[in-house]
Amino acid sequence: MLRRAAQLLAALLACHGALAQPEIAVVDQVSITAAHLLTPPGGAHRLKLSVVHLDGSGWQPEPVLHALRQATAILSQCDVGIVGVEWVSLAAPPRYLDFSTPLARELVRLHPVAKPAIYLVRDTANRRAFDAEAFGRANSPTRPELADTVWVAVGARDLGIVFAHELAHVLMDSGEHSDGYGNLMRDETSPANTTLSITQCARLRETALSNGLLQR
Repeated sequence: MLRRAAQLLAALLACHGALAQPEIAVVDQVSITAAHLLTPPGGAHRLKLSVVHLDGSGWQPEPVLHALRQATAILSQCDVGIVGVEWVSLAAPPRYLDFSTPLARELVRLHPVAKPAIYLVRDTANRRAFDAEAFGRANSPTRPELADTVWVAVGARDLGIVFAHELAHVLMDSGEHSDGYGNLMRDETSPANTTLSITQCARLRETALSNGLLQR
């Protein structure tokens, strides 16, 4: 009887150990400096980002770095310099590879990172499919885990402009678009749309500073 109980206890402990194994694990983590990002010198407002790469999503580091450099150059017009990016690669079950609100919330809870954060996913499972989605604080009261995050599917066109556009939504805490010619916040990203107005820049800086997303 005692032997059987010991065997049962051992089996339960083995089962608990298996269940306790993390579903999500860090497979790589790299700090990308301002020098790597080609950040223009002298920016008075400092922005630090996390970029979360899901292993198996199809993303490659080189085009992401190029896009981050382009986004850095675009945001510099508002006196904002991206001074560092923490790149984190995660191994996760396949269900996390495509964006959906419930699973995204779960992923963020299970492996929190410093925000603002850009998540590089394979695709979207949402019925209204977007290549990229931004979550400020105003549009995420019922999903607070997603506040200050951007989710981008592999294959998004004009990636650097997409990064800058979605980050601007987060930093301004606004989903508003602009119909101004050449404006970054037009609803369709394009290489021709990279400028921000003086008013937009002021709002971006003031809101982001207030929300603790920028430093001086």
